[in-house]
Parts: sequence; C-alpha cells; structure tokens
Amino acid sequence: MTDEELLHGMMRGDQASFEAFVHRYHAPLSGYLQRQLRDPGKAEDFVQETFVRLLKQLKLGKIPENAQAWLYRVALNLCRDYWKSGYYQSRQKQITDPPEQVDVRPSVVELAERQETRKEILASMSELPEVQKDIITLRFYQDMKLQDIANVLELPLGSVKTHLYKGLSRLKKKLLGEGSAKTDSKSAKGGTRHEHTNR
Repeated sequence: MTDEELLHGMMRGDQASFEAFVHRYHAPLSGYLQRQLRDPGKAEDFVQETFVRLLKQLKLGKIPENAQAWLYRVALNLCRDYWKSGYYQSRQKQITDPPEQVDVRPSVVELAERQETRKEILASMSELPEVQKDIITLRFYQDMKLQDIANVLELPLGSVKTHLYKGLSRLKKKLLGEGSAKTDSKSAKGGTRHEHTNR
C-alpha cells in the first residue's frame, strides 16, 4: 500500500494502517534521529513525538502530500528546537569530553562501513555547515531523493544540489588530506625504522 492509502486508513481509525505506517518509518526515523542527537533515548522520544504530531494532523483532516518529507521535516524541527533549548545549552557546557559514538543500535549502512572510515566521515561532517550536513545525512544515510530532501528542508531543488556538491567536495578534501597525512606519517616511521636497522 502507498503512504497515502495508509494515511487515509489512519484517518478512518484503521489500526492495521497505523501499524503498517509506523513499521515502515520507525526504523529509518530512529536511525536518522540517533545520528542527529547522539542520544538513543532522546531519539526514541522524538520518533514518538513525530508520529503523535502526524496523528494530530490527520485528526484535523489534513493529509501531508509527501508523508516521508513531512515526517523528516517534523523530526528535524524537533532537533533544532531541542538544540536551542536552555536544557541542551546548559548540558553542553557541562560536557568537556563527549564520547565519539553513543549510538548503540547502528544502522545497516553504518555496519556496512569500515569503523575507521565511518569515524572519519562523521568527524569531518561535524565541521560542515548545518545545511550541508543535513543534506548529506538525508541523501546517503536515509537514501532520500533530492526533491524529497528539498521538501524536508524547504529549499529549492537547485540549492540542495549546490549544497550537496559543496559538502561532498569539502568532505573529499578533508578525507583525502587526512589519508595522505597518514601515509606520509607511516612512510616517515618506516624510514626511521630502516635507518635504525642499518646502524
């Protein structure tokens, strides 16, 4: 069944439609929010809140044109409101050395990637402008189409393409730069050991 058919069923109070829709989007939303928040508990709270807001929308007789884009837009707005909150700001001040990885339920995409490479990508992405980070996350971790990403972020399609290109270019330069630095470092170490042996 299509999203629209399920949403119409939910409007009629059909429990099976609701369960099917939640099953379709719970895991992707949860993975997305965990990557955004680095807090599995808070991510799950926001997943539930996103579905609650959808139900309220349906009670008003309003069906989103693009359910997937609508869900991610609500989820992203929840994150942004949370990051602006006094609670989050005060909590950030108390954290001097945050853990690199808090996500205890990695997605299939993350499991498929090499651990070292994933850490490098996530670290590099944290240095990107917010909009570029959002677009890359939605495109490559959530496998969303560019037009859907444009709907989520409420940006023109052309802007999404531009930000994606710039973000990927920055990531590439960052990762290639680190890679060559590591290679040079290994070469230098190798040279030192070799000279040591000759003596």
